[in-house]
Amino acid sequence: MLRISEIFYSLQGETRTSGLPTVFIRLTGCPLRCTWCDTEYAFKGGSLMSLEDIVAQVDEFNPGYVTVTGGEPLAQKACQQLMSMLADKGYEVSLETSGAFALDDVDSRVVKVMDLKPPASGESHRNLYENISLLDNKDQIKFVIADRGDYDWSVSKLIEFGLSERVSDVLFSPVSGQLSPELLAGWILEDRLSVRFQIQLHRIIWGDKPGV
Repeated sequence: MLRISEIFYSLQGETRTSGLPTVFIRLTGCPLRCTWCDTEYAFKGGSLMSLEDIVAQVDEFNPGYVTVTGGEPLAQKACQQLMSMLADKGYEVSLETSGAFALDDVDSRVVKVMDLKPPASGESHRNLYENISLLDNKDQIKFVIADRGDYDWSVSKLIEFGLSERVSDVLFSPVSGQLSPELLAGWILEDRLSVRFQIQLHRIIWGDKPGV
């Protein structure tokens, strides 16, 4: 059983598959409290569902892509089994994770989209840097950046760990309402970084609300 906040069909708003129709499975609960979190409604509540019922609901949409997100999905142990079941069905499965939980047991078929939390998130002390060695060239690392200090920190980690050579994409995103997308884009271009700039496509289309 897993406690599920919502399951919905939408366009992927971020990552390498941005714009592609995707089923999202949002698990309830997260031990982190990032200052800019936009899914606080998933911290509690939700409904208990069997893994079989979750997969059956996904099947109704007949998607190519499935994203398991939260909250922090790895906070519920059965998440690992769910992702394997989805991969067995032939879906391209991605996991959106904070980077605060070990990735050792994640199915090798799953695309890991892992955050590294900059200082302004208030949770940079939760980064498990040993997870970086568990990422490969299909995985992605995301930095959500609130200010120049966060940007400089992120660039330092990009260089320190050779992230552009390790994963398929390094994602730099501005915190909505705190950092101008134009300003972040300018810094990236000025420094000629090998990263993918992204903004939250779903929020541009539908605004800041659950289920889209």
